[in-house]
Order: sequence, then C-alpha cells, then structure tokens
Amino acid sequence: MSYPAIRAPASVRLAQRANRPADRIAGTAIPRLLAGLVVILVWELIVRGFAPAYVAKPSGVIAAIPKVIVDPGFLSATAITLAAVAEGLVIAVMFGTVIGLTIGRSIVADRVLRHYINGFYAVPMIVVLPLLSLWFGYTGAARLATIVFAAIFAIIINVADGARSVPREYLEVARSFRSGRARMLVEIVLPAAIPYFLAGLRLASGRALIGAVVAEFFTAIGGLGYYILYNSRTYHHNEAFVGVLLLAAFGVGFELAVNAATRRFLPWYRRDEKAE
Repeated sequence: MSYPAIRAPASVRLAQRANRPADRIAGTAIPRLLAGLVVILVWELIVRGFAPAYVAKPSGVIAAIPKVIVDPGFLSATAITLAAVAEGLVIAVMFGTVIGLTIGRSIVADRVLRHYINGFYAVPMIVVLPLLSLWFGYTGAARLATIVFAAIFAIIINVADGARSVPREYLEVARSFRSGRARMLVEIVLPAAIPYFLAGLRLASGRALIGAVVAEFFTAIGGLGYYILYNSRTYHHNEAFVGVLLLAAFGVGFELAVNAATRRFLPWYRRDEKAE
C-alpha cells in the first residue's frame, strides 16, 4: 500500500531554497550590482552636467582601461608597487608576530610596550614620511619603511590579543604533561592566535597598500602611486582612475584570498557566526 507524499509547508520550502549556495550568492550579488549601477549612473550624470571635460567619468574610465592595461609604464609601476608591498608585508608579519606573541604572553613586555604600540598605531603614516625620507632618502627604502610602519602595528596588536585569549585550561594541561614554554608557544598559543592574526593581516594589507601609494606620492619615486599622481596632474584623470580601480581590486582580491584560505584551512573559525 502506497501513501501519498507529504509536502513541506511553503515557508519551509522557501527557507530551504534560500539556504542553497547559488540562491545565497544571487540574493547578495543582485542588490550590490544594482547599488553599483546607481552610483555609476549618478556619477556619470553629475560629471557630464557640471564638471569640466577632463574630470574622470565612468564612460571615460572604461574607454581608457584597454589602453592603460597594456601600457608598459603602467605595468612596470604596478609591478614595482606590488613587489614593495609584498616585501613590506613579509617583514611586518615576521617581526609583528614575534613581538605580538611576546607582548601577549609576557606581563613585563605588555606593560613596557603596550602604550608605545598603541601610540604608533594611531600615528598617521603621512606624519612619519618626512622623517623616513630623511633617514632613507627619496628611494625605495623610504617606501619600504613606510609600508612596514603602516602594517606592523596591526599585526602586533591582533596577535597579542590572540595570545592573551588562550584558555588557561589548555596551558595547564600542557604543563601537567611537562611541556616547555617554547613548545606551548608554538603548539598552543600560536595556533589559538591564528584567527586574530588573520584579522590583523587584513588590516595590515590595506594599510601597507596605502602606505606604498602615499610614499610614492611624497617621494615621487616610481610606482603606481606616482603613476596616478602624474596622470592626475597632467589632466589624464581617466587614466589615473584606472590605477585607483586597480588598487581597489587588489585590496578586494587579497580579502577574498584570505577568506578562502580561512574556509579551507580553518573551517572551525567563525562557524557559530555563520550558523546564525
């Protein structure tokens, strides 16, 4: 004897459909695209109606993209800036992680260094640029120093917070098995601080990119920042805005890469938030 299939209520079916990955992506992508189109349309109308002809507008920027992305000067400037940002981030991560772990697990280091770290983190990088240019000259070394200065304190603060947040029970269990301080630091404290490290890395990457561009503005050395500055001052605003869009794309791309790595290697991270 066969029984008729029982269909779920309409509200349950709608909820199940909304939880599908494709539907979730479509539900978030469509409002974003519509908002972006509205902003672009308003921008285009305002520039066409009230601004001089040389001011960047969406149609002009789109028309300039094919020419700019094959320009050897633009490609060289982009490579120089990205290489400097990558080098500065590596230095900031190495030293920032060590200092952050030290502050997070040592009361003496925390008392001695905490206020200095917070103070330097709050200092605008444009303020230290004249000093760095005096120390390192108007060279790539000044740009690298600016990138490290801009990025390292975000790493230190977040790693220190992560090191402090390790549950005491974990450390007590490790001590009961006679684990040394160095081993506990590497195998317990550092893995527990990884979510905080990723948060600091997101902040540091954006600040590093800003630091590189600001340094190129100030010192007039080769790079994407100088490319944008030169084109804006010679009234090639569309070409300059292509560089600005590229910087934004790099920032978004790095954020997506960090999120993908988090989902791949740290599936437990923020699981409770996603469930809500």
